[in-house]
Amino acid sequence: MTKQMTTTQFFRQFPDDETCLNHLFGVRFGQGFTCPSCERPSNWYRIKAERAYSCQWCGHHLHPTVGTPFEQTRTPLQLWFYAIHLFTTTRHGVSGKELERQLGVTYKTAWRMAKLIREHMADVDGDKPIGGFTKRVEADEMFVGGEMKGGQGGKGKAVVFGMLERGGNIVVEVVPNRRSGTLLPVVRANVLPHTEIHTDELVAYGGLGTMGYWHKTVNHAREEYVSATGTTVNAIEGFWRHLKASIAGTHISVSPKYLGTYAKEFEFRFNRRNDPASMFPALVSTFRPLTPKCD
Repeated sequence: MTKQMTTTQFFRQFPDDETCLNHLFGVRFGQGFTCPSCERPSNWYRIKAERAYSCQWCGHHLHPTVGTPFEQTRTPLQLWFYAIHLFTTTRHGVSGKELERQLGVTYKTAWRMAKLIREHMADVDGDKPIGGFTKRVEADEMFVGGEMKGGQGGKGKAVVFGMLERGGNIVVEVVPNRRSGTLLPVVRANVLPHTEIHTDELVAYGGLGTMGYWHKTVNHAREEYVSATGTTVNAIEGFWRHLKASIAGTHISVSPKYLGTYAKEFEFRFNRRNDPASMFPALVSTFRPLTPKCD
């Protein structure tokens, strides 16, 4: 397993804004990129007055930050890259106050940066379905915040629904409730047919067997956590414990409005648990394909 980049290594690789911008240009376009205006492969020349490069033939500009979290920001690119470095070298996330302290920016700026980085993590992680023939997926829900009511949630409670492939990836999504009409479409959209799905005894899961899945349950009400046939949701419950502890320890609380971005951050990190060194390169090199902005 490759070791994650240290802080010293980070500043050696990205010593200034210019290096960060050149990196973005290289991974998104590169020399020889065909100009979208004159449609000729071009050498591109740096425009010092702005974050842009000019076509050697017609002078049109490419803006490497367009379509990235760094678009429309006056915050130095090196600080953005360093914030991403901090996000990828912690198991418990980074609070806005910690970014404020580390980067020397206002709390408002730090909070916005953190939000956009979490959204970018979700984009990079993608939505590839999990499971399939011979695969086992554990499905479960977690309550976050608010008040408990008889163990079934209550006022102010948000629900996070998760599906975890044994030895593979997890998919999490904030949902409005635990009804079958809510949970089953999420399963269908994210878990391939013919998967063996393990759940607890929640009635909402009852229709899984008619959807092309092999459905097995474990009865927590009877203090059964691993059935005689190996049915269990222990792995995804372990993920929930880590997520809850991280929210409580790092952020104290998270509003339901933004809970989804925090959950996706931990999804991204979990899905790269066997190769944590890949997280930072992925986040500074993978962006949505967009038509380059020209002028």
